[in-house]
Amino acid sequence: MIEWKDDNDIYGRMLVLTNNPLFNNLRNAVDNHDADLSDALSWGQLKSKRWLVTELESLDISLGTVFLCAGWYATLAAMLFQSKCNIDKIRSFDIDESCLQIADTINRNQVKEDWKFKSITQDIMDIDYNKHEWQIWSNTNNRMSYPITDMPDTIINTSCEHIENFDEWYAKIPSGKLVILQSNNFFDVDEHVNCVEDCTQFRITAPMTTQLYAGELQLPKYKRFMLIGYK
Repeated sequence: MIEWKDDNDIYGRMLVLTNNPLFNNLRNAVDNHDADLSDALSWGQLKSKRWLVTELESLDISLGTVFLCAGWYATLAAMLFQSKCNIDKIRSFDIDESCLQIADTINRNQVKEDWKFKSITQDIMDIDYNKHEWQIWSNTNNRMSYPITDMPDTIINTSCEHIENFDEWYAKIPSGKLVILQSNNFFDVDEHVNCVEDCTQFRITAPMTTQLYAGELQLPKYKRFMLIGYK
């Protein structure tokens, strides 16, 4: 039974319309964790992520274990899980500890599925992209979890414009990994410390041995660029 709140409960209404539990998860993220999803669910953010998912579906390649870097609220993970993409599990890393509970709530169904999804608070500069060991604090047991080791097949970063030491970060990724990157030319935002002028410049900053896709998406205030390939 779906609990009715009021006519302003857009997530609840979409849940009734679609019977998709994601809308209940979004509602719980707002109600239980005071999440402000206005930016994460903006047209620019959603169109950019839908573009990524659509291109991956067209390529029809297995993603295996995915490391989502600077994953924020992991709305991309939710979209990937509902897509046709072949995914074993997703680990979302963000340095902002406030993202963890919100990301886990939005992807709650996969968290409950033997941690097919898990958000981790960690600087992406401190990750071993070959074989990474991580732990989280367990409120239930009042201690750190046992160490868990994941070996990523795919590295996704849709926030490259925010990565100040991008060259250093990219160098940490071993050759042969599937890499999916997005950046933009929105230089007017102070937090955008690593914008690129166009896709050509983006390819230079993130060289790949095999490029599967390179393109741009025109948005109202800027262009977003995307690269998919094997490093």
